[in-house]
Amino acid sequence: MDFGGDDEIRFERTGSAGIVTLTRPKALNAVTHKMVGALSRALEAWQADRDVALVVVKAEGRAFSAGGDILHIYEAGRAGSPPVDFFADEYRLNAQIARFPKPYVSLIDGIVMGGGVGISFHGSHRVMTENAQFAMPEVGIGFFPDVGGSHLLPDLGGYFGMYLALTGDRIRYGDALWSGLATHTIAADGQIGLVERLCETGEPEAVLRGFFHPAKRETDRETLEAIALHFSRQSLAEIIESLEADTSEFAAKTLATLRLRSPTSLAVAFRQIRAGLTMSMDDCMRMEFRILNRMLAGRDFYEGIRAAIIDKGSTPVWQPARLADVDPAEIDRYFQTLGDRELAL
Repeated sequence: MDFGGDDEIRFERTGSAGIVTLTRPKALNAVTHKMVGALSRALEAWQADRDVALVVVKAEGRAFSAGGDILHIYEAGRAGSPPVDFFADEYRLNAQIARFPKPYVSLIDGIVMGGGVGISFHGSHRVMTENAQFAMPEVGIGFFPDVGGSHLLPDLGGYFGMYLALTGDRIRYGDALWSGLATHTIAADGQIGLVERLCETGEPEAVLRGFFHPAKRETDRETLEAIALHFSRQSLAEIIESLEADTSEFAAKTLATLRLRSPTSLAVAFRQIRAGLTMSMDDCMRMEFRILNRMLAGRDFYEGIRAAIIDKGSTPVWQPARLADVDPAEIDRYFQTLGDRELAL
């Protein structure tokens, strides 16, 4: 089936299912503008097709999707034409997935970050194997947890979502299941059989029950209690103060991580996750589009990509360099309306 996307994404109709396969394994299935457009068109067609009972999204290679194509974003931004249209279409797709009326089964066997989260975790069924790893590490490159992170992360129990947004830490399938990020866990060797049964029956609940493989939580209770204690604070400064007053190894390690992140990104992400708790998915996407436009016009995002990708392994020089020097009025500006450039959904 041809919805576009060339050799980057494949669409098939098998039995009751529309099957989407990400086919950029050498690029760790990083999400491109072509892939976004093709998936959106496929979902429109399959929503209207009575013979399609559910959608399955999977990937080739060792990653589900390690994010967006940030090198392209960097080069376009540095050339003076940041790819705002790509993000607008990506955010529209994220909202489209969230309101898709049929079962949307994401089969995640490998790393899923950034843009990959956006095309998988807003669906009804998020299935992870023992090979899966989830992260929203954007604050580490001077960005923010977008693609609906402001809708997804606030709902996690014990302030776990705030912790993931501010640290960018990776978690495995047991923590994902415990926190509610994943709806089901299965064994990796059951994937082919699972897809076959989904295509045969079109009934994801019954099929997933049959393939369910229990996953134990990886993070111990003491650490989860520490996360809830520190990351429930009413301001970013209070989170830092709380961690500084704690003599545990966890607190020291977490502080060290936060001090590597862009102070501006931390301040934006904290406010974004707090705000998202009481907002609809569509309103979250509009808010994220406002932030995105300011980030693309700023400095830290390009500095973060330079350090991570261009001059691999170098230390980014954030401006400002310290959280104490972040101007609250500057952070307010990230959330202000774009007027006639608001995201149309």
